[in-house]
Amino acid sequence: MSVPLALLGLLEREPSYGYDLKRDYDTYFSRGKPLPFGQVYATLGRLARDGKVSAGQSEPGAGPDRKRYAITPQGRHEVEAWLAEPVAAEPHLQTVLFTKVVLALMLDRDAAGYLDTQRATHMRRMRELAEIKRGGSLVDALLADHGMFHLEADLRWIDVTAARLSALAETVTAAGGEGPR
Repeated sequence: MSVPLALLGLLEREPSYGYDLKRDYDTYFSRGKPLPFGQVYATLGRLARDGKVSAGQSEPGAGPDRKRYAITPQGRHEVEAWLAEPVAAEPHLQTVLFTKVVLALMLDRDAAGYLDTQRATHMRRMRELAEIKRGGSLVDALLADHGMFHLEADLRWIDVTAARLSALAETVTAAGGEGPR
């Protein structure tokens, strides 16, 4: 999971405070492993240093002073490039792919197109693994089977998600940053 890119994507939706970014990240992407506040602010500091976000003036709040962060054109360009690039076809990619699909929906991007691109990437890798099985040793064949079974599961997930994309879009856009209901 790319925390900096996920935070940039959340910021593209709307300028936010670090606390709000952590809440939204945890709601949509952490799944049992909350993002530490220190990591949020360290990441925002690096993104600001690199010109990908701008930090507003400190504002007084109920607790410590707060800064509202906003994405810059450079940050938007990075999110766009990241969302358009397929995830490497390997086991356990759903976390990144799911994040991309949800952010694409939140940002009114072509989530169905991303799923189609990912499906094509997986199919290419499955053909490569089938070739390895045909010409390789038993060990190669078993390793290729392992990879193919994971890819088949990913492809099933892509198909199910594509079929439910409208409902997912309603869920993530209706929540307005408050998380799924």
